[in-house]
Amino acid sequence: MKSLIIVFALVTTLGSAQTKTYLYPSTEKVTIDGFDKEPPFIEFFKAKGTPNGTTILVVPGGGYTHLAVDHEGNDIAKFYNEHGFDAFVLHYRLNDGGQKGHRFPDQYNDVTTAIRTVKSKAKDPERVGIIGFSAGGHLSSMCATMHVPASKDPKTPLEKFNSRPAFAILMYPVITFGAKAHSGSREMLLGKNPDKTMIDSLSTENRVNKNTPPTFIIYSTDDDVVPVENGIMFFEALRKHNVPATIHIYDHGGHGYGLAVKDPVVGSWPELSIEWIATLIPK
Repeated sequence: MKSLIIVFALVTTLGSAQTKTYLYPSTEKVTIDGFDKEPPFIEFFKAKGTPNGTTILVVPGGGYTHLAVDHEGNDIAKFYNEHGFDAFVLHYRLNDGGQKGHRFPDQYNDVTTAIRTVKSKAKDPERVGIIGFSAGGHLSSMCATMHVPASKDPKTPLEKFNSRPAFAILMYPVITFGAKAHSGSREMLLGKNPDKTMIDSLSTENRVNKNTPPTFIIYSTDDDVVPVENGIMFFEALRKHNVPATIHIYDHGGHGYGLAVKDPVVGSWPELSIEWIATLIPK
């Protein structure tokens, strides 16, 4: 009887809470003792009403040192839930000013593992997209341009899937690590004195090709954290390779506004993104 009560309590808890999925097996050492509180994971937010069959992976920003998990994570997932999307929020590995944490390729491995995990759970793996904010936008742009291929002889369920998203939404993203870089994000991902080869390689405007998915970019001209040129560089690279691309540049808004619920102008982007996705993936 006691065991039945425990099982019932567990089922009740799981039913009332968001579902958390760790990205790596417990036997795989992916954390740093004394730094990480827990391994990287995704958290599931279920679509409201009738699901539209599309799933979105949400990647919060935070300069690769913390996660803006509320206004650039959970709130975003809930918005897309209201429009019929299943959503997952990614909690990826981070670094700190003392370089005691994680650097590339750990974060890249997290986002590519996450999207393959989401594909393995989705009803239609070809309808899984990604949205990322600021440094999370950079991580999402890596996911969009640096694909892990599916294995022809998969040894695990994830290896059946590639890491290419069906679409990418990049919100005031860090893109370049060159002249217009957000230096903090570059340092947290690559260290204090990165090699020029790595700087060029992970400036994702250099990674765009014909296989990059359709991309929707949002920026503000008065962004004083990540210069608007980041978004323009990526947009121009998409155009060069004939990849469907949309960019909206607002004349105000700054940086880090998430859904921008208090601004009717900048706050128009969420509905615009819904309309844009519908042109790519009809219901």
